Amino acid sequence: MCNYGSVGGMVRQVTGVDGVLTLHWEIANWPRIPAIKQGRAKLAAMEKAQDGMSKKLPSIVIVGRPNVGKSTLFNRLTGTRRAIVTNEPGITRDRIYGRADWRGRTLEVVDTGGIIPDDKALIPQEIFRQARVAFEKAALLVLVADNQAGVTPLDQELARLLRGTGKPLVVAVNKVDAPGQESQAAEFHSLGARIFPIAAEHGTGVDDLLDYALELTGQPSASASSAHPEAAHLGTHSEEEAAPVEIAIIGRPNVGKSTLLNRMAGEERSIVSPIPGTTLDSVDTDVTRAGKHYRFVDTAGIRRKGKTKLVAEKLSVVMARRGLERADVAVLIVDGETGVTQGDATIASYAEQSGRSVIIVVNKWDLAVEAAGAAAEREAATAKGKARRAAAGDGGAGPRAGVASGRSVDKGKLLLDYEKLIREKLKFLSYAPVVFLSAKTGERADKLFPLIDHVAEARKRKISTPELNRWLKSIDLQRGTLPKSRPIRIYYVTQAKTAPPTFLLFTNQKQPLHFAYERFLENQLRGKFDFTGTPVRWVQRLRKRDRNTGGKGDDG
Repeated sequence: MCNYGSVGGMVRQVTGVDGVLTLHWEIANWPRIPAIKQGRAKLAAMEKAQDGMSKKLPSIVIVGRPNVGKSTLFNRLTGTRRAIVTNEPGITRDRIYGRADWRGRTLEVVDTGGIIPDDKALIPQEIFRQARVAFEKAALLVLVADNQAGVTPLDQELARLLRGTGKPLVVAVNKVDAPGQESQAAEFHSLGARIFPIAAEHGTGVDDLLDYALELTGQPSASASSAHPEAAHLGTHSEEEAAPVEIAIIGRPNVGKSTLLNRMAGEERSIVSPIPGTTLDSVDTDVTRAGKHYRFVDTAGIRRKGKTKLVAEKLSVVMARRGLERADVAVLIVDGETGVTQGDATIASYAEQSGRSVIIVVNKWDLAVEAAGAAAEREAATAKGKARRAAAGDGGAGPRAGVASGRSVDKGKLLLDYEKLIREKLKFLSYAPVVFLSAKTGERADKLFPLIDHVAEARKRKISTPELNRWLKSIDLQRGTLPKSRPIRIYYVTQAKTAPPTFLLFTNQKQPLHFAYERFLENQLRGKFDFTGTPVRWVQRLRKRDRNTGGKGDDG
């Protein structure tokens, strides 16, 4: 055996067939071979570069006064209908992020609310503040103006403001619906930036705007990775592994959904105000914590159809339902002060019917504790309360119904009583965990991320068929049957899919199982396997009628 130390390997065996010698190599230290080491380093560098590009795409920020077509342009660039578009001004309020794919390249597109810098009202000021955050990370600012209205003083003020940021600026003159109207856009040169006549609704002129954005940002082509298929394959595989957990934050208006999003994201991502219905668009926010990726979707408050008057409010409810349907986990926010209402139960039923995993979050817990303390004080001031205190004082330490004194409340007992009340009103979500927190102060908010991980893992849990059938044999199937009903036999069970977990049953029944019996099976299954927070679905394979016996089959 010959040793070739310079190459990092050795000839393990030499064989000869018909006078031809074959050398069988044994590589000793594979990573030390210079060519392979350089190749691996190059692939790793490419992966790192591609990952960095995907996280730091050049950002096109769409800016303008209200109702000039910013959201229409955003939907056109991204090829989606993410942003709500109506004739009502001031619909977009938060920053909405999307991606534009053009000529094999990708750009980040940000839609901002209509800006009125001098408006001192709460929501316009918050819209302006959100837009300024987007300005700081912009590679190109696109000021959208209305060709039909001409140059307005607000357009001039915004152009002056945007030029002061030092960022590249262009003016997209919207609503140029005919070639003869392009000459009218010439007056917008007075804003001191290059102009692009466009019709966002029809897509006219948008290609020139995108070509300029690519030229300005110098974004490399996505097809560059085709020269290195190994790196492209590795990058795709890593993206699949790192797919974020989608979390939809749902609830009634003004229960603290946007406040919770800002708490989870660690930044002022959504506008927060005491005015109900502040959030209209669904706002996506990517969060990375402890190496795990999450995508939170802040949805608009869902209310009854009879209470939605504006077209934008009706559309916002539709968008909220869409945001819920694409999520993995639904975080249902309940106002701790008012408790569970019929509206909360209706929204919870939307999540349950859509097959989303559910976490019930009781927000404003600090205010609920204060309200309980105030109620305890009022109760202690009554004649009955004084008599109870006197009896407790005479007898030493008697029961105080959770009240330690007239000014303090046993939080542990209050929490248990509150959870019991929630379980009674949301019986169909008995599998959903309940967490009490204050999004505003951050109290107990750290409990939410581990709970999301637990629920997301349970949602994707796959139980092997042998293990399921061993579980099936261990339970008494007749315990869940109704009196005088036909004995139920389940021959076989297997898990058909996950997210949500769905199980296929082979039975001796010719009719679907009663929902009470399915609930019995679900309780038995949850007692054996951990499916916290996720609904369980049953699919029954019915027994076919026997033609030879006139439809009378045996029970076996």
